[in-house]
Amino acid sequence: MTDSFVSSRTGNYSSNGIPNGSSVSPAPTSPALPAVTPIVRKKLMGYVGFANLPNQVHRKSVRKGFQFTAMVVGESGLGKSTLINTLFNTTLYPPKEPFPPASERPKTVSIESIDADIDESGVRLHLTVVDTPGFGDFVNNDESWKPIVENIESRFDSYLEQENRVNRSKIVDNRIHACLYFIQPTGHSLKQIDIEFMRRLHTKVNLIPIIAKADTLTDEEIFAFKERILSDIAYHNIHIFQAPTYENEDEETLAEAEEIASKIPFAVVGSDKYVKTPDGRSVRGREYPWGVVEVDNEEHCDFVKLRQMLIRTYMEELREYTNDVLYENWRTEKLLSMGVAQDSTVFKEVNPAARMQEERVLHEAKLAKMEAEMRMVFEQKVQEKEAKLKQSEEELYARHREMKEALEKQRSELEEKKRRIESGRPLTPEKTSTNRKKTGFLRS
Repeated sequence: MTDSFVSSRTGNYSSNGIPNGSSVSPAPTSPALPAVTPIVRKKLMGYVGFANLPNQVHRKSVRKGFQFTAMVVGESGLGKSTLINTLFNTTLYPPKEPFPPASERPKTVSIESIDADIDESGVRLHLTVVDTPGFGDFVNNDESWKPIVENIESRFDSYLEQENRVNRSKIVDNRIHACLYFIQPTGHSLKQIDIEFMRRLHTKVNLIPIIAKADTLTDEEIFAFKERILSDIAYHNIHIFQAPTYENEDEETLAEAEEIASKIPFAVVGSDKYVKTPDGRSVRGREYPWGVVEVDNEEHCDFVKLRQMLIRTYMEELREYTNDVLYENWRTEKLLSMGVAQDSTVFKEVNPAARMQEERVLHEAKLAKMEAEMRMVFEQKVQEKEAKLKQSEEELYARHREMKEALEKQRSELEEKKRRIESGRPLTPEKTSTNRKKTGFLRS
């Protein structure tokens, strides 16, 4: 049935797509319009095999392994090392020895890095944890964020240098993919050092705020503390990592993303030790005289949601956002500061309709500019012509006045001569009297 349908459709059309027996005049085409290739969606009649592409990517990724770099920042004693050991369920940080009372404390923030290869169900992860001991521990914490920013930018510089090499087959990604910032459980609001640090780093790293030692606050205090922290973050325009959502997601995934977003900042309790609960269970947690705080119990803290966002669900999104947004923005600013500029239209996908609209707008703007310039020139010429005409009018009026005055003078002289003739007086009495005097003188 399908074959007959296809043959009936194709038998009545020529190779150009025009029905046989009909003549169609070619439509006028504009050479400026780019050709648009229509996208035709086809439904396969059988199995081809490219549905296995995700499996191929999975095999390649498992064979290659993954790399993730996390940074922990916060004051001493907030449980950063314990939380990292709890997150990855392994002892990455050995127990730290407290400083003796007479020992000299460091005066600057130091950067320490720990590398570990973790294997889980055949999937290898090269984990790098960057610690910042000394942050916020001094009397004067001015510019305590500076060594951290320099470390992040130096990693960007290292990656950019690897990209610019001739042989780029072995590029090591040591960029910071997530920064866990530990906030003291004061219950009030963010301190000035917290705000300044996040303002300096939110454009260079994925910030994940964490309320440390949440078992020191009640549920009501934690809720109010989270609201104050989010208000401070929004007021200072600080961007923190949010769980992304995509199109065509199922309701369960969307609900999970909303639930994770509702827990930010995460109020966590860290512990890598197992304790006994009153009902006989062995859990990771902390034992107090009034009871046991379970790390993996969502009713006690947000540790499960933090691990779900950081590792189980959005680790790849953290890596992708670091590469596509944070690193690219830094790279653009870096190259521009070095005097390297690139045309923004290069390698840019252009929508023909949008391009036509843009060209039309530019053409209309050009015509409007030309029209304004022609109007300005025309008005200038008119003003010059009017000035010349006004000057000529004044000159003609002055000549007319002079001629009128001369005619009036001649008219008055003629009237005077007429009166003399009518009265019998000579026209030139002065000359006649003079002649008489001269004649009498000669006679005598």
